[in-house]
Amino acid sequence: MMLEQQIEPKSVWTYFKALNAVPRASKKEEQVIQFMLDFAARLGLESIQDRVGNVIIRKAATPGMENRKTVVLQSHLDMVHQKNNDTVFDFDIQGISMFVDGDWVKAKGTTLGADNGMGVAAIMAILASEDIAHPAIEALFTIDEETGMTGAKGLQPNLLQGEILLNLDTEDDTEIDVGCAGGVDVTARRTYLPETIGDDAVCFRLTVKGLHGGHSGMEIHKGLGNANKIINRLLYSLLPLDIRLSNIDGGGLRNAIPRESVAIFAAEKTTAELLLSVVAQESAAIKQELAGVDEYLEIVLERCEVPSDDVLPLAVQTKLIQTLYTAPNGVYRMSANFDDLVETSNNIARVKVGKGKITVKCLTRSSVESSKVDLANALKCCFELMDAEVTFSGDYPGWTPNPDSDILEVLRSVYTNLFDEKPHVVACHAGLECGILGSHYPEMDMISFGPTILGAHSPQERVSISSVQKFWRFLLEILRQIPVK
Repeated sequence: MMLEQQIEPKSVWTYFKALNAVPRASKKEEQVIQFMLDFAARLGLESIQDRVGNVIIRKAATPGMENRKTVVLQSHLDMVHQKNNDTVFDFDIQGISMFVDGDWVKAKGTTLGADNGMGVAAIMAILASEDIAHPAIEALFTIDEETGMTGAKGLQPNLLQGEILLNLDTEDDTEIDVGCAGGVDVTARRTYLPETIGDDAVCFRLTVKGLHGGHSGMEIHKGLGNANKIINRLLYSLLPLDIRLSNIDGGGLRNAIPRESVAIFAAEKTTAELLLSVVAQESAAIKQELAGVDEYLEIVLERCEVPSDDVLPLAVQTKLIQTLYTAPNGVYRMSANFDDLVETSNNIARVKVGKGKITVKCLTRSSVESSKVDLANALKCCFELMDAEVTFSGDYPGWTPNPDSDILEVLRSVYTNLFDEKPHVVACHAGLECGILGSHYPEMDMISFGPTILGAHSPQERVSISSVQKFWRFLLEILRQIPVK
């Protein structure tokens, strides 16, 4: 569907469509890096690829704007690749298939890539423009934001000369972000010696699916169902019936709330009807708890073939299920300084059990460093109780709000004048790159804003067309009002 022929601003949607034709998974950005370098070459603009893969494109100020401060326009190139189980799609070779649904642009069974593709497309439209007034621009396109922020971490301190950074990665068009949470990956691993099961055992497949999922930072406060926690709760309810767990495969990326999980277990033939009854009863309770939040939740228990990878020792099984039941998930602490802001949270993102190995992956976030460490340590202690080895990795800092920011005052004034209302100045519970970029460029004045995107990191991701129009108008006026040097 020719999005750019239907909706405004045409230039932004044209570049978003072109960008979405390029595979760009985190840590697999080779094609999109070359796409950006080719784009700059066609425009005759200076471009460089730094040592980690970030792309910087420079464009001189338009006539009359030469005395304004240089602006860094920044967005990340990678996107979260998630699809529904019944969607046939190869992210490595296929472009995103998009369609218009009222005021929304959506994808067919996959993530859309509006996070952060809309920011990238807007910057491309400005770089390609011939009639948009702007100061000197350094366009910074970072890599691997979604799975480690290695692009921002690896950016050299001497590459940029800009004094103001506009990060275009906020997902609510009424908000101006001045701070964000830091994060750390918590991983628990242990091995076990599988045991065989008797020939008279019957096996069952337990499936949790149909959950909304979503961004494990921006949507963690919504009380959405976590498939890993739900399936573990169901398994716990079956422990009195002497089930023997064979494997679990739940969740995916750390920054996505798990939507689906599958467990296979064995049981005695005589307990089959009781198993079905217990699961039905527990499922009804869970669905009632999530009514209005995750109304499409499905829980299915069905007979299956005897698994090939045997079962966990009983003691290991009990410790695993009890540990996952105990492990903190969701909101851990709300901010005492910002209304309705999650300060600290955890997402039990991935559970993989089978063939003698157990792996649990979490993403812990906080806008307060000490609280982040506290929750990470709590998880470490919890998983060590099941004799797991726990490691921390991918640690990145938060972004501390600067109430005296000059560019904040510019954005406040522009927003109020354009839209006849005051913006919401907030800190967000997500890993914006500003915190890391600020560690390389501590004197740079930073701010973040963007169009309204819902369901990021899930196949329900969608971006509001009218919001993109609002965001574009806002961005262009900000560029016109950048202060003098």
